[in-house]
Amino acid sequence: MLDKHVVPRLRPVLAHAAIRLHKRGITADVMTVAGFAVGLCAVLAVASGMMWLALVMLLLGRLADGLDGELARINGPTDAGAFLDIVLDFIFYALFPVGFALHDPASNALPAAVLVASFVGTGASFLAFAGQADKHGGTPMQFEYKGLSYIDGLAEGTETIVAFALMCLLPASFAVIAWVFAAVCVVTTINRVLSGYRTLAAKR
Repeated sequence: MLDKHVVPRLRPVLAHAAIRLHKRGITADVMTVAGFAVGLCAVLAVASGMMWLALVMLLLGRLADGLDGELARINGPTDAGAFLDIVLDFIFYALFPVGFALHDPASNALPAAVLVASFVGTGASFLAFAGQADKHGGTPMQFEYKGLSYIDGLAEGTETIVAFALMCLLPASFAVIAWVFAAVCVVTTINRVLSGYRTLAAKR
């Protein structure tokens, strides 16, 4: 929901930084992998109870995720790069709540499991629609900063990072945040399934 408002405002700053990184020989794929590695460090920090470090690693990892897209635009985006980016993003999103489950299994395991399950719904509807829509050359719902056609919703990248950041700042409230965000993801999934079906059915 917020991505289409937030991302365009961040892109000029990220594009400027990407030009400097490009001059130093850093490629989009290298930045993608580096961001994922930093994200894994965030998960480990959460599991170890180092929430402030986890927050810093979370934000650095997501910064790298923004920079890889701008680096890709300098040389031209590739299918391989887009594939790597989306796969590693989804793996990171699934692993982050697991860090809280490992930190406090008694309190966090169930809400973490439900949240990860809700991510399956948002992720599956996201990727399934993209795969079908791209057969028709994309749809009017395709945003220029994305490498795939997709339907927006309540839970997107910005909302997910905000939720993750709140979890780090308020670890004792992880369960509440996880339950609420899981509900938001369920609403997003339902919207994407219904809207995606209607959109694709109209293209027969």
